[in-house]
Amino acid sequence: MELNKIEHIGIAVKNLEESIKFYEEILGLKCYLIEEVKDQKVKTAFFQIGETKIELLESTQPDGPIARFIEKKGEGIHHIAFNTDDIKSSLQELKEKNIKLIDEEPRSGAENLDIAFIHPKSSNGVLIEICN
Repeated sequence: MELNKIEHIGIAVKNLEESIKFYEEILGLKCYLIEEVKDQKVKTAFFQIGETKIELLESTQPDGPIARFIEKKGEGIHHIAFNTDDIKSSLQELKEKNIKLIDEEPRSGAENLDIAFIHPKSSNGVLIEICN
């Protein structure tokens, strides 16, 4: 599998508006996109810093994955996303290496990216997203 950059770091937050204020007013970053991904029960806000993005994630439903994450672990880093030129072949390679996947096929994510997640049990407790 060939990864070419860190696409973004996903951060789970309880309140998107308050979190955006911190990143803009304190860190001096500019939110360039707020987007809801309905099938993932999440609202996102993106910031660009160099070649990497920060993605803030707020749950839109009490039973959503971000809400469950915050309930268990609190706010904070949720995942690291790596860009690959060929997500399907990357997933196939991971399957061949017996890596546990959350997504065996790519699905649609924010910013019109195709995404898939590696289960944290296969990656030392870190939720890893691959995307393109």
